[in-house]
Amino acid sequence: MSEKARIAVVGAGLMGHGIAQVFALAGHDVTITDSFTANLDTVKSRIATNLRDLGDDETAVSRVWPMANLAEAVRNADFVVEAVLEDMPLKQKLFAEIETHVRADAILASNTSVMPITQIMQGLRDRSRALGTHWWNPPFLVPLVEVIGTQWTSQAAIDFTMTLHADAGKQPAHVKKDVPGFIGNRLQHALWREAISLVENGICDAETVDMVIKAAFGRRLAVLGPLENADLVGTDLTLAIHNTVLPDIDRRPGPSPYLEALVGKGKLGFKSGEGFRTWTPEQQTTLRAKVLQHLKKARESDAK
Repeated sequence: MSEKARIAVVGAGLMGHGIAQVFALAGHDVTITDSFTANLDTVKSRIATNLRDLGDDETAVSRVWPMANLAEAVRNADFVVEAVLEDMPLKQKLFAEIETHVRADAILASNTSVMPITQIMQGLRDRSRALGTHWWNPPFLVPLVEVIGTQWTSQAAIDFTMTLHADAGKQPAHVKKDVPGFIGNRLQHALWREAISLVENGICDAETVDMVIKAAFGRRLAVLGPLENADLVGTDLTLAIHNTVLPDIDRRPGPSPYLEALVGKGKLGFKSGEGFRTWTPEQQTTLRAKVLQHLKKARESDAK
């Protein structure tokens, strides 16, 4: 992409400020808006802190322009990405408003982890320029961005979005069909479903599930994907294993009753101090720090 695009980010919270940071660091001018004044007032300081912590160019924050007025923030943008709460009516209402203020050639993207892009964008007048971009948290450390098209999205909009994110240092993945969970969350929650089932059926406890994953195939997932692994061991062996294992794997269409019971009892994980396991404040802080440090090291390794 020869010229830098003008980016508008709608939502300056956890995801929005990180998305703005990535684009600003890549040299784009970024306007950012939020209906919550506190988010907007602190967005530049949060980005500056992140840049400093990561050893990135701190001057990039000068390319971020907070604007309280939505119309002003999106008016001249080439690419608008919405990063507000996972609330379907809110997103639909917001895009209806955004469409009245943007240029006719601006591309409109919704950042969501599981919500159908087709449903979010169905009320727009020009649906050919609308798509989804699923960034992973934190946006400035996790490289993947899923780019989700609908049956209306033009190839030109997909191509522009893929190139824009690749040039910003991300790894864009084209999701060719708008299915719930896209690619990453479908894979992640298929694993979670079986993990919960193992505990529910008394095969092991929650701590053992996590240990087995981290001490076994989790070690190689960053460099050996599941289908690469299948080819490595052979599709014939993979088929033989599936014939034995798949009939016994949890395949209920709905959530586990065990999970529903946890939520019903108020065992909400870190929020309440107990979920599948109990968590002291110190344990929570330690685990969060461990994950962040791991992601930082992975980012440094990718840069080499």
